[in-house]
Amino acid sequence: MDENEAQQVATTLRNLGIRGVVSPEDLGNPDGPWRVYDSADPDTRRDITDEALTVMAGRSRQSGPTRGFVIPQSR
Repeated sequence: MDENEAQQVATTLRNLGIRGVVSPEDLGNPDGPWRVYDSADPDTRRDITDEALTVMAGRSRQSGPTRGFVIPQSR
């Protein structure tokens, strides 16, 4: 995901009450790919992007009909 998609994911995570920090894979390259991590500390953080997207998808399906946007996973 790029920075724009990352901001959308971060907003969705907050709205769903899911903990996670959206950050570039390489902190020195904010134009590169972004991921979801379990903490902001670059030395100890663990990539939880797939888990966060799975939870987001599961919660959005359980909530019933809603209006909004689909946030596709970037490849």
